[in-house]
Amino acid sequence: MGIEFGTVGVLDQTGRMHEVTTFRRDVKTDGRHAVVEFGASLDEDLARRDFTINAIAYDPLAKRLHDPFAGQADLAAGVVRAVGQAADRMREDRLRALRAIRFASRFDFVIEPATWAAIAESAPYLGRLSPERVKQELDKTMEQVRRPSVALARWRDSGAFRTLVPVLADVSDVVLARIDALPKPGLPAKPVRRALRMAALFSHVDGKAAETALRALRASNQEIAVVGSLVDRWHRHCDALRALALNVRAQRSMAADDAALRTVVADVGRLRIQGLLRLAAACWSGDASIPPLTVRTLYRRATRIAWRDPIEVADLAVDGDDLRTLGVPRGPAMGDILQQLLALVIARPEANTHVELSAYVTAWVASRQTAP
Repeated sequence: MGIEFGTVGVLDQTGRMHEVTTFRRDVKTDGRHAVVEFGASLDEDLARRDFTINAIAYDPLAKRLHDPFAGQADLAAGVVRAVGQAADRMREDRLRALRAIRFASRFDFVIEPATWAAIAESAPYLGRLSPERVKQELDKTMEQVRRPSVALARWRDSGAFRTLVPVLADVSDVVLARIDALPKPGLPAKPVRRALRMAALFSHVDGKAAETALRALRASNQEIAVVGSLVDRWHRHCDALRALALNVRAQRSMAADDAALRTVVADVGRLRIQGLLRLAAACWSGDASIPPLTVRTLYRRATRIAWRDPIEVADLAVDGDDLRTLGVPRGPAMGDILQQLLALVIARPEANTHVELSAYVTAWVASRQTAP
């Protein structure tokens, strides 16, 4: 907002800020930013808007709507239609293609055929957009759209993904449906929920590919790490988790399953296991063999294990000082025996006592001393 853009802020009687902008017309554009000329008429100003539903003016004194492009009719019919020549509007600002998709998907509107054709024609030129703006549109889709799969299928079908996020160029409807099974991040957005939806979007590729794509979109380091870790762990443990879920449904013995589940929880980490299981639930949402009740049971068991059982080196009943007292030298040997102890207690949590772990270490030290 600023005078140079022909815009000022005006406070109403309640102290609420309103932006007031001078009528203007575009003189030239580079496909993203326009050079404008002030002093245009209202109709000229509305003619430079993107869609008919955004090209409606209201006179608060006369209490009259001015709607030269029949935007009210398109609102009533649920149609996103470009003002004037759709191809011209897309050339003026390439971001309009993504905005049209988001508006239509958010409000369950259809995109008028000529406007859709212009969006598809614009797709190869979307590389003119900054990565930050593209990521912002993805974030808004995750946050605002009840069924992001609808919007993201349009990104794919128009060719937008092929230009902007090539690894998603051929993403399937099955993968996109996983996003719909996860809760909306809401407004203001909950970053954890948005990261889960992003993880579902990239769940068909490996963690490194997801991280590379998000880095190219200038995502935050935290989001890159969370999404990359979730996707990587999903691919690493999806078969084991599916087998565990099927055993839960069949009400088989839990002892062996708990040991297997502890292995998964230990690798994923107690702070991220719930996110991984939410992602698993989304990936299984179309699988009748794993009903929601089964997923909830597995989720509760994994959460209980994460916060009850020893799954990290810090949970061990002995520490580095104890190991040195028992004769373990500093260096790689210390790390090796700690990992052995962790594997022992993951298999048998009841073994996590000072007495039993010390006995194991004593035997390990003795075996090293007698080895040739």
